[in-house]
Amino acid sequence: MASYGKSEEAIARLTPEQFRVTQQNGTERPGSGEYLGNKAPGIYVDIVSGEPLFASSDKYESGCGWPSFTRPIEPANVAELGDDSHGMRRVEVRSAHGDSHLGHVFPDGPADRGGLRYCINSASLRFVPRERMEAEGYGAYLDQVEDAR
Repeated sequence: MASYGKSEEAIARLTPEQFRVTQQNGTERPGSGEYLGNKAPGIYVDIVSGEPLFASSDKYESGCGWPSFTRPIEPANVAELGDDSHGMRRVEVRSAHGDSHLGHVFPDGPADRGGLRYCINSASLRFVPRERMEAEGYGAYLDQVEDAR
């Protein structure tokens, strides 16, 4: 198993928007994220640590303005914390090893797929296409990613 974590080098490579979202608990504007309309097969990893977070096979169109997933690909890599900011009670989602702010999880996802909606900022993710997963060390997750259509 690969070792994932936060490094000064990884933080230094972030764009201002990626830094604002992952390190300062920011939120990208709805509808503006790079991966909102991405339908390609692959996995989404933490932009900082590279830890596997979500699979394309668990991504769905929720209409909320951010990429939405029904579950993490590796539950141990996704930490859920209470968030009472902005006058709302929500559950924040952070990467367990990179400690990046990812977004929030809500109980209004597809009932037939567990009922959860992981609402995730594109700025906190890096997409690894199915054809690059083996070469980048994510081959163990190929069975969780659908074949290219």
